[in-house]
Amino acid sequence: MPSASLVRRTYYLLTAGNTLAGSLIWGINTIFLLDAGLSNLAAFAANACFTAGMVLFEVPTGIVADLWGRRASFLLGTVTLAVTTGLYVWLWHVHAPFWPWAAVSLLIGLGFTFFSGAVEAWLVDALAATGDDGPLEAVFARGQVVSGAAMLTGSVAGGYLAQLTDLGVPFLVRAGVYALMCGLAAALMRDVGFTPDRSLPPLARMRRIAGDSVRYGWRARQVRLLMLAAPFTGGVGVYVFYALQPHLLDLYDDAHAYGVAGVAAAAFAAAQITGGLLAGRIGGLFAHRLTAYLALTAAGVVALAGLGLAGRFWVALTLVVLWALLGAAAMPLRQAYVNGLIPSPQRATILSFDSLMTSTGGVAAQPALGRAADVWGYPVSFLISAALSACALPFLVRARAGTPAAPAAPPPRP
Repeated sequence: MPSASLVRRTYYLLTAGNTLAGSLIWGINTIFLLDAGLSNLAAFAANACFTAGMVLFEVPTGIVADLWGRRASFLLGTVTLAVTTGLYVWLWHVHAPFWPWAAVSLLIGLGFTFFSGAVEAWLVDALAATGDDGPLEAVFARGQVVSGAAMLTGSVAGGYLAQLTDLGVPFLVRAGVYALMCGLAAALMRDVGFTPDRSLPPLARMRRIAGDSVRYGWRARQVRLLMLAAPFTGGVGVYVFYALQPHLLDLYDDAHAYGVAGVAAAAFAAAQITGGLLAGRIGGLFAHRLTAYLALTAAGVVALAGLGLAGRFWVALTLVVLWALLGAAAMPLRQAYVNGLIPSPQRATILSFDSLMTSTGGVAAQPALGRAADVWGYPVSFLISAALSACALPFLVRARAGTPAAPAAPPPRP
């Protein structure tokens, strides 16, 4: 049995490696797609296909994690992302039409669904098995800081690497990092505190997990309301993050300053670090986690609207940092609250379903907002994004008005 400190260190290492790999292209992804010959509509439609992949595969891969283990799910994710990232470079090299981009983007979404839910479920169960009774907010907040530091490093490195070489090199490096993470996870990650139920055939186990996930996830009032709010906040967040790249270059008045795009993404990462450090303190100012989460989400809507009105590079960058900081401070509070309401056997599946709801918003929002950017420009699309984000607030108000109940224990198995 590993110690709680070893579990936490492994979680931080996996978080850092995955974020570093992903962030190598976050500052240039939209520029990469546009350089391949896609329009704004096609580029964000490709991103929407990535999100659609997450919608299609979230629950099935969550069931994989609950049936065959969280370690197996993580390893499948790293292999899938290494291969599909290489395919992205090939599509860019041949200036492929939209449909191959859509297909590969869908598979990249599959790769990420192997991570969502599985790593978080692995952490929570392993800490419980080691007897660690510390607050989950602290671990998630530290993970947010680690993720932000890795994102800062990867964003700056990816932007300047593209500027010094070409836009394809950061993608090749990303594929290599995912291959490295596969090896590290194979050596360090073990399923602790979780034993898959193999008393039934695979299809019967899938039906049981899916049914229990609906019972303990969707039918739990607070969890359901948070999931209903997720498409508005998460879907908009994906669009805004990627639309910032060309928008900030427009404001900077140099379409080829890829390093500036990387620095902007690094500023976003620095805000994530700060938000993670402040999450516990901000949560302590409120009597309830959901009150703090609601206040931070509302403030984020205001910051996003300000971004749509900002006409200067440094003002826009400041608002980006503020928006990212508010989101980073809110996320650990939400993670800890949701994990406190769901049982261990269905944890990965329910968390994957939660991610599915976030991704569902991105499928609809990204192409629509990308089209708005083509027609009216990025500032108007950010104002529309703020309005969509505000639609999450009524669900959060209703969730806060209810009395949170402890998760029911699953019924005994015959």
